[in-house]
Amino acid sequence: MTENTATPTAKTIAIVGGTGKEGKGLAFRWVKAGYTVIIGSRQLEKAQAAVAELKERLGPEDKLAGLTNPEAADAADIVVLTVPYAAHRDTLTSLYEQLQGKILVDVTVPLVPPRVSRVQMPPAGSASMEAQQILGEGVQVASAFQNISYEKLLEDEPVDCDVLVCGSSKSTRAQVLELVCAAGLVGWDAGPLENSVIPEGMTSILIGLNKQYGVQSAGIKITGIPR
Repeated sequence: MTENTATPTAKTIAIVGGTGKEGKGLAFRWVKAGYTVIIGSRQLEKAQAAVAELKERLGPEDKLAGLTNPEAADAADIVVLTVPYAAHRDTLTSLYEQLQGKILVDVTVPLVPPRVSRVQMPPAGSASMEAQQILGEGVQVASAFQNISYEKLLEDEPVDCDVLVCGSSKSTRAQVLELVCAAGLVGWDAGPLENSVIPEGMTSILIGLNKQYGVQSAGIKITGIPR
């Protein structure tokens, strides 16, 4: 488990696909925690528009910038991927060179519309395992943040939901847990990347619960372990 006491160790975080609601929510929290964040998009104008929107909340922040996806990934120490699953493979393939030697935090969930409340995992086992296959051993892939409602990330209030972090090595998971902590969330080391099938698949269940009960922020919490 992590507590919200970490200080930034990664100089720069790039959020590829960061113009979406999840990406902007994570950017908002990491900039507030003292990280330098780059919003990435296929279109520079969209990245800059997302930055302008966030600066309305954050004020005149100089630790937030917008670039194209390749430029953002190239400039970052850690890259966070928040694209829809339909764009997952193409985005990773296009950024293969820029991601080598770095940590990739894959937030992607393999949702297949229109049945997004039905678990549908890819042949690789999970989206993050698919990312590892595409990128090879030169990239340390981690899986995190799939079960956090983006509505909560952009609010200055506690999020009553835990984050499971799976990853290709213990050191990778430790670095991602720092990011979880910096975002004001409780994170847990959930083991190797193969375990990512659970939090990724859980997202479809949570979507179904949201629809069933008319809410937007169903989440998960680990119990039975002292915090």
